[in-house]
Amino acid sequence: MKLTLKATIIGGVIFALACLGVAVTGFTSLGGITEPAQLADAKGFAWFWMFLAVVSAALAALAWWMARPRPGDEHE
Repeated sequence: MKLTLKATIIGGVIFALACLGVAVTGFTSLGGITEPAQLADAKGFAWFWMFLAVVSAALAALAWWMARPRPGDEHE
């Protein structure tokens, strides 16, 4: 399956925003957890989703960098 760079950028940004939303929700819900083991697990879960958001955003940025016009390229 071939994806265009524009589709990769859009998909990466959408996935990054979704992962960021899950991470923020995880971080904001930590206040109600009192058990230390459960708190550590919840923090790990939130940080994992933050990691996924950063990786997805980085790949989308890389795809945008690859798709940008360069001097001397002819535009369609």
